[in-house]
Amino acid sequence: MGASPGFGVWINQNTQQPKKAESKNVTFKSPLTHEERDDTKEQLQLWREAEKNKTWRDTPPKVKVATQEGICIMEIELIVGLPPQVAYDVLTNPDNQPYSRNIKKRGLLENKSRKVVSEDPPGQIVEVEKVVPVLWNLLSFPISLVFAENRKDLSGVYDKKKIMFMKMFEGHWKVEPIYVDSERLCKNMKPRTREEYRRCSGGQGKIASKVTMGGVFQPNSIFNVPPVSWFIRGITVKTTKTLLQDFLNLAAAIRGV
Repeated sequence: MGASPGFGVWINQNTQQPKKAESKNVTFKSPLTHEERDDTKEQLQLWREAEKNKTWRDTPPKVKVATQEGICIMEIELIVGLPPQVAYDVLTNPDNQPYSRNIKKRGLLENKSRKVVSEDPPGQIVEVEKVVPVLWNLLSFPISLVFAENRKDLSGVYDKKKIMFMKMFEGHWKVEPIYVDSERLCKNMKPRTREEYRRCSGGQGKIASKVTMGGVFQPNSIFNVPPVSWFIRGITVKTTKTLLQDFLNLAAAIRGV
């Protein structure tokens, strides 16, 4: 790839390269242990109880976009008011449930299929097919991606299997815990683990999620010339930002806002 020294780090970080809502009662299945399920359920209850007193406001995602040698680079960071496992399940979408908004009665990103092609706990390789509408839903085109998910450290990478107009489309994501009540409940202590946080907060500290993503994409050579390349990049970046906002909207619904 070569356009940026960060590309290789993105793909190799924490996992392996892949092989070639609106309801307040939204739930997602996840292969958790009994203890992890109890912890996640407890965290969701803390979030929902806290919303009754003071609403958590998710800040807009930080999105940086740059272009080098015809390759578009996106770096994304956001803090979301959900426990890490729930945030990860929403992102990986294990039940293939859409959460993007509808535009003219069609989803911004329609899910067609999701298939686990190999599994080696804590990771798995998943193939997904989606449809993206463009030009105000007058046109749409299918995309096929391969994801390598690591549920142990809540990370993953993706690569394209087949995407119209795209020569390159790949990236990574990771979800990390943020102990948002530590300053209020833990006094002078800065917890480093969930166990420390549980002890110093008396089990009352909420855990939010820091989501970081990195991605690169490049249109096919015949489309990678202005103004067509500008249009493709513009649509891709705009769709990504809209999906991030829909992710935050669903997070609010899960919290019971």
